[in-house]
Amino acid sequence: MRRIFAGEDARERARHSILVRPGSRERVEELLRTRWREPVLVLRLGEATGLGFDVPGRRPDGTVEGSRRVRQFFRNVLRGLGVAAGAVLSLASNAGSGARTSFKRQVHVTGPTGAMALEPVDAFRSARGPWLACSPSGLAIVDTGPTTADPAHAPEPRLVWEARAPQAPELRLRTRTMTWPDGSGFTFPLHDRVEEQRLRSRLGPRDTVFWNGDPEAGSRPG
Repeated sequence: MRRIFAGEDARERARHSILVRPGSRERVEELLRTRWREPVLVLRLGEATGLGFDVPGRRPDGTVEGSRRVRQFFRNVLRGLGVAAGAVLSLASNAGSGARTSFKRQVHVTGPTGAMALEPVDAFRSARGPWLACSPSGLAIVDTGPTTADPAHAPEPRLVWEARAPQAPELRLRTRTMTWPDGSGFTFPLHDRVEEQRLRSRLGPRDTVFWNGDPEAGSRPG
């Protein structure tokens, strides 16, 4: 059994190295370390197409109510083809087994009308290769473009959203949540299990964060 799990982990990491080319993360780390002069933790975010919203003025998929966002619609369709294909296969499998299915969308973004969480969330949704960067006093979303490309030939990482203390939202890395003063919140998805494992490896007891990968390097609530 242990060999089976080890094999699955190896395959997951091999797949990750194809979808997130080595060097992509380091470029984001360099950008923010230089900008903030602090140690940073950088995580590849997951797909934005599956985000669920519970915010007045937004539909459950995040589009603005009462507006004609044709471009956004087709962009979401194109970006979601892979997700849709997987869903179809899953439905077919469930139908064959007689299992019931649910189309209820998981909620990731909550808040009042004009929620403060919408600015970073919309920045995340617009990015082609989104990363979350956090430090003891800052948060940012960076777009590197597709991470399947060779970093040597990729465009420069682009900062699409940034917040520094005291304006930065409260961050809880263990639950992957950001919370703003207006009560709005964002639970961010990670790219895959490799990113989830990376995050867990940097978290210690009592919600501490090992910013340099070293338990003695300092901490902040996470």
